[in-house]
Amino acid sequence: MERRRRPSTAGRASVAPVALVHAATPARKPRAKLRRASEAGFTTPGLDLATRLRVFRHAIRGRVERRDALLDIVRTMNTSLEPDRIAELAVDRAATWVPAPSWALVSADQTGQLSVLAERALDPDMGPAVSAIAQWVMQRGVDFMSADLRQDSRIPQSDAATVMAFPLSCRGHRIGALIGLDRTPSTREPRLAPLVAKAVRVLLEPVSVALDNALLLKRTEALSVTDDLTHLYNSRYLNQVLHRETKRASRSGRPLSLLFLDLDGFKSINDKHGHLSGSRALVEAAFVIRGSARETDVVARFGGDEFAVVLPDTGAEGAHAVGERVRERIAAHQFLADDGLDLHLTVSVGVATLPDAAASAEELVRAADAAMYQVKDLGKNGIQVAGAPADN
Repeated sequence: MERRRRPSTAGRASVAPVALVHAATPARKPRAKLRRASEAGFTTPGLDLATRLRVFRHAIRGRVERRDALLDIVRTMNTSLEPDRIAELAVDRAATWVPAPSWALVSADQTGQLSVLAERALDPDMGPAVSAIAQWVMQRGVDFMSADLRQDSRIPQSDAATVMAFPLSCRGHRIGALIGLDRTPSTREPRLAPLVAKAVRVLLEPVSVALDNALLLKRTEALSVTDDLTHLYNSRYLNQVLHRETKRASRSGRPLSLLFLDLDGFKSINDKHGHLSGSRALVEAAFVIRGSARETDVVARFGGDEFAVVLPDTGAEGAHAVGERVRERIAAHQFLADDGLDLHLTVSVGVATLPDAAASAEELVRAADAAMYQVKDLGKNGIQVAGAPADN
């Protein structure tokens, strides 16, 4: 058998470059430390957001492109049907993908009113800037990147901050924006590598779907208990509240009052100016009544030009005060002023209190209704407490 030759010493000169490589290794230790820091949560003092995105690009890519990342976000988004909770979970996950210290998820209701559904370490004074960024993103449907908001003409009059914002879209419409901020401005615009940006957009798809479904469910639930015209609660919800509050009042021994209100002379608006003007007058009346009640009161349209106000933990005296406030404000209101009209209405108010005038929800409604009709019989524009003389 032929023996193998030992390597010639002449070839040893080729190992010199390897020796040079080993000699240069210590210079790479800081980068290795940064990579290890990235695994602990991207926390490296002294680096702005744009720099952290470059330094931690491998760690970021590993987090958003890992096989179970999409499965994790899908499972997480399916754990709740509440928009606020879904937004909180989305913000928590986003903070593990991108090294921004502050986050906000903003959405809009059907009227276009923006609201922050969830936030993380967001300074209160950044609220206006966050709303402006969300509006910009939702209008255009594209990412928003800024090295320093102070120098960014898209968001005027803002404090210093580096920003990364992503649109949330579902079923062809934009439902919100996910915004990451760092109050320290960056030396350059923050950017994600194309593949990383693509992966982040894929992860945001289940967030958008879950949030859209939750918001749709919330709106559907609201419509089921809301009057279409006035946007007050409807009679169905009023009945639910009365039964619930009656049981609670009976258990606690606390009083419960109900106001029953009927607009005086409302028929004349329909007769003289048409039903469209009548509908507008009802909307205005609803606005005045809601503004006259307290935050804890439940205001509902009972039907036609009749309204009801449920007053938990309120006796007859307190209920009378609320009813008088409603009566005064209705009488002072100029109806259909936007249509060039100067119309005035009054209201008849019936008050009933449990347990003074009733022992159940049904009896409370009957007592308040009867008291209201006593006001009608006595000349309208007044308040009657069930079981007490009329108060004109």
